[in-house]
Amino acid sequence: MARFQYVRFKVSWTAILTLAHFTYLLVGATIFQILEREAESNNRNHFQLEKLHFLANYTCLDGPALEKFVQVILDAWEKGVNPSGNSTNPSNWDFSSSFFFAGTVVTTIGYGNLSPSTVSGQVFCVFYALCGIPLNLAFLKQLGKCLTIHLGRLERGMVSVVPHKQTVEALAVSLFFITGSLLFLVIPPLLFSYVEGWSFGEGFYFTFITLSTIGFGDYVVGDNPDKVYPDWYSVLMASWIFFGLAWLALLINHSIDILERLNTHCRMRWGGQKPEEESGSAEGENPDTQVEEEDENKKPPIIQ
Repeated sequence: MARFQYVRFKVSWTAILTLAHFTYLLVGATIFQILEREAESNNRNHFQLEKLHFLANYTCLDGPALEKFVQVILDAWEKGVNPSGNSTNPSNWDFSSSFFFAGTVVTTIGYGNLSPSTVSGQVFCVFYALCGIPLNLAFLKQLGKCLTIHLGRLERGMVSVVPHKQTVEALAVSLFFITGSLLFLVIPPLLFSYVEGWSFGEGFYFTFITLSTIGFGDYVVGDNPDKVYPDWYSVLMASWIFFGLAWLALLINHSIDILERLNTHCRMRWGGQKPEEESGSAEGENPDTQVEEEDENKKPPIIQ
């Protein structure tokens, strides 16, 4: 009888993630280029036309003088000074603004709209971040544990209603996602629309960019010099950031756990790998050993 040999193909999970990661970056770069490049070109042309009109209306100025003034405005903006208005604008370093800035440092958001300009402030910022970032990570980790405990209690409370464990787990995670989305992604944009004058889309964009710690700095709360913000506003925003970061981190951990389960399921189904082979033993990790073991099992018994 012909003897058939079955070879198991093991695909590296690291290779899959690496390929998916770089493919995702390439696709993102292509789409961003398509969406933004033309708009950037139009804005640049519009700005150049405005400069030409300005020079035509004010003949006492020449091109180099205007470019120098534009550079002065850019330097002021980089140092956190809003070029619009006058010297009576609110300070960027009052206590509420400084508290909000300290929160963006330890959470590594770093909007970029405000930064220390003195050498002493820059040195202090380095050591403050060096000690504050680990402290913030420990705080977020503990806050995540508390949220996990409440999520576990929710699952145990639902077991009496729905006996299936997997269904209960899926319902609990869905409820956790919906509740957190309302508290941290849906309701805050409504507040920003009222206080900042943004649209809901702009507010939603800001909330996610902030909680993901991307922090572009194109939208920042409490940054409009024409508005008077209450002192509690910055404290409320800082609290929203800390609790929102903990919620989003826990949600990301659940997503990673789902990917790992999917990886294990694919290995067991397509690679023929058993759960005990996940322990990392030498025999379980070597495909050649697995094929040899299969061949031994398929040999007919020797009759003496």
